[in-house]
Amino acid sequence: MTSGILSDRLSDPGALAALVGEFVNRRILCVGDVMVDHSLYGEVKRLSPEAPVPVVRVTRETSDLGGAGNVVRNIAALGASCAFVSLIGDDRGGQEASELLARLTRTDPYLRVARGRETTIKNRFFSTDGHHLLRADRETVLPPAAADLAELERAAVAEVAGCDVVILSDYAKGMLMTGLAAAVIAAARAAGKPVIVDPKGAGYERYRGATIITPNRAELADATGMAVDSDAAIVAAAQALRGHTAAQAILVTRSGEGMTLVAADGVHHLPAETREVADVTGAGDTVIAVLSLAVAGGAPFLAAARLANVAAGIVVGRQGTAVASGNDITGALLHRGLAGAEQKVADRTTAAAKTAEWRRAGLKVGFTNGCFDLLHPGHISLLRQARGACDRLVVGLNSDASVRRLKGDTRPVQSEAARAAVMASLASVDLVVIFAEDTPLQLIETLRPDVLVKGADYKRADVVGGDLVEGYGGKVVLADVVPSYSTTATIASLKATGR
Repeated sequence: MTSGILSDRLSDPGALAALVGEFVNRRILCVGDVMVDHSLYGEVKRLSPEAPVPVVRVTRETSDLGGAGNVVRNIAALGASCAFVSLIGDDRGGQEASELLARLTRTDPYLRVARGRETTIKNRFFSTDGHHLLRADRETVLPPAAADLAELERAAVAEVAGCDVVILSDYAKGMLMTGLAAAVIAAARAAGKPVIVDPKGAGYERYRGATIITPNRAELADATGMAVDSDAAIVAAAQALRGHTAAQAILVTRSGEGMTLVAADGVHHLPAETREVADVTGAGDTVIAVLSLAVAGGAPFLAAARLANVAAGIVVGRQGTAVASGNDITGALLHRGLAGAEQKVADRTTAAAKTAEWRRAGLKVGFTNGCFDLLHPGHISLLRQARGACDRLVVGLNSDASVRRLKGDTRPVQSEAARAAVMASLASVDLVVIFAEDTPLQLIETLRPDVLVKGADYKRADVVGGDLVEGYGGKVVLADVVPSYSTTATIASLKATGR
């Protein structure tokens, strides 16, 4: 999706969802401070006899990547590939960060081990009802040694040419407080690659030449020394920061008040997505990941900011250091743009949980897939037969990008948002899942349906996923085909008659 196509459709959920579908084709370089976030959850039933503080009986504990590591985690969750350059200590925290990064798909980390440095670990304590009780940190906040800095710069600059966008995720732990930020920005500018900065602290001259800088309200005030207590004040401060850093745009994140984008084409205020806030931890990491992937796909800054705003609304509704997947964002766009039917549109993770729940209840789960661009009687017959072969039917729907690869640049006629809404409105369909790959094999592997249904115009040997389903005891069903109906033929007929 190019910026020209999107320029007049910045609010269209289908156009924005198409951007999300292209994330899998992008590669991001992220340079910044990695951390480990420990979250401990427990019951609080009494105060300590030793001091007036709550006693937490820990019942659950999790470990996640934090800081720039959470940016990388978001990029991986969105299906893109990522090169990551960061600094860790020779300690348990560094080992844990390395292990967590190794679990991410399509992620290539370079972690420089600094002797005597303590890897940042944040320990957060929560009651079982989600109340944040305490945070305890371990960290070293110092610039890297000269030898470490030289290796970080070498590793980062070497990755610039192979990426679409560079992210600098600065958590003010020392790594980007040196000349590293300037060196990476210079290399990116020379290669024609955008640089997006999540800033921290003072001294924004180190970000000079970046494409977009994303301070929150407090960071904007610290950076400029200006008031930020109104829309006009925020715009004035952002314009001053834009001039000082020569950035193309400043995107100010404003928590419950949304975002403000100040760019060459003007000022844009984006209201916050309406959601109950559970935890704002890591929301900025999600914003910069989504913003960068959208810019990598050629989106105008405003379209990229809209997507980032939607993603932020998702993660603040979740407890802990959360991420937003592509299907999460697409689902939210569908929720915004379409009423009613979107309740049956699910992301891959939600669909897997739902199908598992159905099987535990003794229900037989069926699956079929297709583009379903213009619904015709052949489609209706296929879906009716598929639903008759099972108790619950899941439809895998090709994303817009996938349809274009399979059928050409003129397809689909309808966006994936519209197609999903139509499919979800049918009584024979229980769940719709959009997939970005050319075939549904990965989705079939995730959902493990009991019955796989395709039209009888396919030979059994040509049914994608057939061997897999039969291998675990499932069944492949070839449904009768209604003759004389084809989406391609219908479109060709409409063109021939000039309709």
